[in-house]
Amino acid sequence: MAAADTLAAARPRANRTISWLVFAIAIALIMTTPFLPNYHVRVLNSLLIYILLGIGLNIVIGYTGLLDLGFVAFYAVGAYSYGLLASPQLGLHMPFLLILLVAACLGAVTGILLGIPVLRLRGDYLAIVTLGFGEIIRIIINNLDWLTGGPQGIARLDKASILGIQIARPIDFFWLLLITVLIVGTVVWRLERSILGKAWAAIREDQDAARGIGINTTNAKLAAFATSATIGSIAGAIFAASQRFVSPESFTLQESVLIVLMIVVGGIGNIFGIVAGAAILILLPELLREFAEWRILFLGLLMISLIIARPAGIVPRSFGPEKLIRGLFGK
Repeated sequence: MAAADTLAAARPRANRTISWLVFAIAIALIMTTPFLPNYHVRVLNSLLIYILLGIGLNIVIGYTGLLDLGFVAFYAVGAYSYGLLASPQLGLHMPFLLILLVAACLGAVTGILLGIPVLRLRGDYLAIVTLGFGEIIRIIINNLDWLTGGPQGIARLDKASILGIQIARPIDFFWLLLITVLIVGTVVWRLERSILGKAWAAIREDQDAARGIGINTTNAKLAAFATSATIGSIAGAIFAASQRFVSPESFTLQESVLIVLMIVVGGIGNIFGIVAGAAILILLPELLREFAEWRILFLGLLMISLIIARPAGIVPRSFGPEKLIRGLFGK
């Protein structure tokens, strides 16, 4: 009994220590970023974009339990929204924030259009159809030379600006992406705790039972696809603005698989797990760049080891934003 009491008392202290450690590392990284070389800042920007993509895909895979292998299509929709609306391609030069809104709306519509025909599909069949959808979007982009520039893509995109403040340097995009990730992460976390989030969880656990207790699974699934696609499109628009160039090569099946791997390795259904998964799959290859011949082998062995050792992911579902807040503020 005494041992159990001691263990129970130690858990809050351990949670508090872990929470403050995570918080301190995050603050230290953020504060040192402005002093890093541009190359390192660009790597961090890439990390934040993938975290944003992971948060979006996690809604479908982690919260709703639907395997989507075509998520890169929404990423492409957002990127080409910026490419077409802020370049000489169509002679349009719309404001950055307006393009973000357009990209988000187009992403939501595309997500619903994908969701409608796959409502009755589950498991492998759903994965195959969504995979095909992602490839269809890429092939369409690749072949519409008159609109998308085809394989050559669209270059000379406008520099982004918000309220007259130009966003052109890597550090500018770092702050933009960081703010976007924090806002989107907070919104998604609140959604997870909402009635809609509980409906997603019910569908994930047992779709038939969820329907039996009165949950409108059709609307809940469409909401998941639309929300996920919206986030993916926003990430795509920011990516295009940061690169000032967009081409079909950036939206291959490999990208979708990479995002899925981030979620699986980091922890399905956990925002912090996405951060951990992205750090491993995006930062480690850069750190191992000088070992070009061996880094893929090393990453493969590392992922296999992690999946065997932590089948539920590096960060358990139980350690989410709520636990971090309780650890930091004792609530």
